[in-house]
Amino acid sequence: MRRNKDFTVFWLGQALSVLGGSVSMLALPLLVLHATGSLVQMGLVTVVSSATSIGAGVFAGYVVDRLDRRRLMIVCDLVRAVLFGAVPLVWWVAGPQIWLLYVLTALAAVLRTLFDVAYVTAIPHLVRTQDLTAANGRLMGTFALGSLLGPVVAGFLTAGVGADWALALDGATFLVSAASLVRVRFTARPAGDEPDKDKAGSGAGAGVFREMFVVGFRFLWSHPLLRPLTVGLTVLTFVTMGATDLLIYRVRHDLGRDAATLGYVIAVSGAGSVAAALSAGRLRRLLGFGTCWLASVAMIAVGVTVTGVSRSVPVIAALAAVFMFGITLGGICSMTLRQEVTPDHLLGRVTSAFWTVHNASGPVGAAVLTLLAARHGVPAVSLAGGALCLLVLGGALLTPLRGSRAGVGAPGPAAPDQEPAAGPSARA
Repeated sequence: MRRNKDFTVFWLGQALSVLGGSVSMLALPLLVLHATGSLVQMGLVTVVSSATSIGAGVFAGYVVDRLDRRRLMIVCDLVRAVLFGAVPLVWWVAGPQIWLLYVLTALAAVLRTLFDVAYVTAIPHLVRTQDLTAANGRLMGTFALGSLLGPVVAGFLTAGVGADWALALDGATFLVSAASLVRVRFTARPAGDEPDKDKAGSGAGAGVFREMFVVGFRFLWSHPLLRPLTVGLTVLTFVTMGATDLLIYRVRHDLGRDAATLGYVIAVSGAGSVAAALSAGRLRRLLGFGTCWLASVAMIAVGVTVTGVSRSVPVIAALAAVFMFGITLGGICSMTLRQEVTPDHLLGRVTSAFWTVHNASGPVGAAVLTLLAARHGVPAVSLAGGALCLLVLGGALLTPLRGSRAGVGAPGPAAPDQEPAAGPSARA
């Protein structure tokens, strides 16, 4: 990994881009709030972003599998740089334009989804197969750090130069990401693993939808490891999407602690993500996929339960870190498994279908859990959520996930240190 210059350039470019993206996650709602003074308008921006992302997930994998992935990522970065960079200029020339922010939010969500799916498919073309877990861990650790530092940077920038210029900074980071991708060399697709463009492009209506989504979902459902993994993660996402809201409500409302205390709890939980990212590669090599993923579910169950019933802030912070360790470890392992077992020409659609299916349960779960918590209290809902996670764990023990060490023997892309059967050509 240390000698892999292509991955290092890719990683450093994405590290800065993640920081910029974390800045805009706070700066954009603040800009809406500053321009309108409406909490409802600010919430609508989040709704537009989430709904557009889910909708884009239906076709993103199809686009990624059909196009040159590196060039697609570069185009996504350049367009996002223009969109975010234009905000302060428009604000200066024409004043606040709220309609522009909604358009920006929708377009950015589509571009982010396309980029993220392509990003997952690119990693197997940058590192050896045995280094996938470590590479994903490094990238996930960078995401965790960026998510922690981004809001802090956004707060300083918004206070100093305004939220519109904070968005422009995010646009500049996309330029850096695009420049880094220009310098990176991807290995070629394996011979015989090219998409059948004639077949993929034939037909209309239901045939196109089948190619966009059903093909990826069918692969997930037919694979003995990916099928129970998808079902389990769909249930877990239902619980975990609302877990942060329950944690915030528990600390601020039930325990009556201030925002600084909540910030301390969130910061400690972030340390759990970083620790998991740094150790995932070693744990996967020592224990195998199945043990790591099952352990991550157990940690999520314990974290959800204890953070909701404990009245001790240090205990809540520690278990929030355990919760985030489990979330991050499970995410790294599941991403790596998909990269290992999925043929390259399907990886975009399989990734897109996987994300769309299990992420769709998140908003529903968040709404249900917060509604139940308002009626019955956070401790009762947390206990129920922890029990549901344990049911996922028990069900997984009855599947091939229990004894799985890795996706050994499954078809996948050639590793960068191996000679691709198609020849040594860069996959731009």
